[in-house]
Amino acid sequence: MQRLKVFTARRIHTMDPGRPLASAVAVADGRIVSVGSLESMQPWLRRVPHDIDDSFKDNVLMPGFIDPHTHLRMSGTYMGLHYVGPITNNAPDGPQAGLPDRDTVLGRLRELVDATNDPDRPVIAWGYDPGMQGGHLDRDMLDAISDKVPLWVLAYAPHIVYTNTPMLERTDITEETTAHGIGRYPDGRLNGWFIETGAVGIATRPVRDDVYRPGFGLAALRRQGDVAVRNGITTVADLGWGFESFEREWDDHDAVVNQADFPLRMLMIPFDARLVGKFGEDRFAYLDEMRAQSTDKLAVHGVKFINDGSYPSMTLRLNFPGYLDGEQGLTGETPWEDMVEQMLPYWRAGIQIHSHANGDETVDMTLNTLAQLQQRHPRFDHRFTVEHYCISTVAQGRRLAALGGLASVNPYFVHYRSLIHADSGFGPDRSEATARLGTLAEAGVTFALHSDYNLVVGPMAPLTAAWVAVNRIAGDNESVMAPGERISVDRALRAITVDAAFVLRRDHEIGSLEVGKLADLAVLGADPYEVEASALRDVPVLGTVVGGTPYLANDQAG
Repeated sequence: MQRLKVFTARRIHTMDPGRPLASAVAVADGRIVSVGSLESMQPWLRRVPHDIDDSFKDNVLMPGFIDPHTHLRMSGTYMGLHYVGPITNNAPDGPQAGLPDRDTVLGRLRELVDATNDPDRPVIAWGYDPGMQGGHLDRDMLDAISDKVPLWVLAYAPHIVYTNTPMLERTDITEETTAHGIGRYPDGRLNGWFIETGAVGIATRPVRDDVYRPGFGLAALRRQGDVAVRNGITTVADLGWGFESFEREWDDHDAVVNQADFPLRMLMIPFDARLVGKFGEDRFAYLDEMRAQSTDKLAVHGVKFINDGSYPSMTLRLNFPGYLDGEQGLTGETPWEDMVEQMLPYWRAGIQIHSHANGDETVDMTLNTLAQLQQRHPRFDHRFTVEHYCISTVAQGRRLAALGGLASVNPYFVHYRSLIHADSGFGPDRSEATARLGTLAEAGVTFALHSDYNLVVGPMAPLTAAWVAVNRIAGDNESVMAPGERISVDRALRAITVDAAFVLRRDHEIGSLEVGKLADLAVLGADPYEVEASALRDVPVLGTVVGGTPYLANDQAG
């Protein structure tokens, strides 16, 4: 160490249970040297030249927040598309107003068709939300707008593409096609839906050059780095590496994330279906090769399986009595009966598995799979993680604990969507009990909170996630949804710091402020442990510190 920098603060919450509070943290070479007070760290300060930085002396410091399930590069795919979503979209060229309902969306699509100068060029739109805007689109509705200009509409949660007949014809899908995820009317006729990753990929082929524009990924990552600073986030994981291209996605992240001034660490978690499709039996050699390229800012981690659909798109899988209106939802690309054999090679190789399961039927399948993996090849500290864990039961929470599994939960839906889906999709009981965090805490399951940003209607704002988890206030800002599932402020803050780090198998490096760990901090304008629980989301975020380098929120563009 050539020199120390010491940050002082009104209070520092370390998330280290043995030494929970401090007033100073000393940093060198991007890592923590000492945490305590200026007095306690005198043995270091007497020996090593140092600078005292009082910039945060009136503020509160915590470990940098962690969002363990995001899709930041993918967000750039949407920025150049026509927006038809229900909330304001903060596009690079300014805010775009949301559209309130399906009729308004159809009217907007009609305007876009009328304005086109080339009837052969598809009209491509993004952001439709069937829950918030009044039900799904379909082929007949879009044909009524135009049976000549191809129409392609991606849902806000991109688990569904809606097309009209001219667009359908460009995909080479016919009435005889039996591919997974191709939607049909009750009479068997194609309805223009392409559901889940495989089918969405088929629908995207004819518009690929329009959706995946040159440079979109670089711009998206830079922009989302600014969003992270404004929300106190210092580490995220991308849970969809390979959706578009393993090579292009890695190259974009390498070009941006590894820059010294980029304020964010990222973990890249590959999607199994794409990994197998591209590399087959060589996939483990490829992962080894890419791990060798990892840095402390950009690293390879785990593997992801998608096993059902989306909560907001209402394509997840439910046990009895199912959906209000008889929908079925959809499984992922890997047949459930093949799941154990598909996961087993990763399990044997010691690779952490992240298993997307939104509905309670899918959670059952996931727990059955985990149990069989343990029977076939017993493992300790496997950290098998159920991703999203939106609709579940008390028994499932206890079983997850018994199997040694973890959960990475999206709590935002409790506030932003539970009232919507009580009468559209899942019914009142399941909607109220969305994101059963109290049950997980009581069962002893370690869990994290995540955003899935920005593939769902909601922010990437960990303090808002914590506020939802603690209060469970619905979108009317009055109703308390399943009050027994509320958790404490401390448990919620752990779920965006040290417990989130544990879920990502990075708790030896990040998540708490301890000697030797990376010097990543969130800078807050108030103490989240002191404010009223109802005000947790209003705690000002002033910026972050990543590897000892401060990034102030008011210095960030966008």
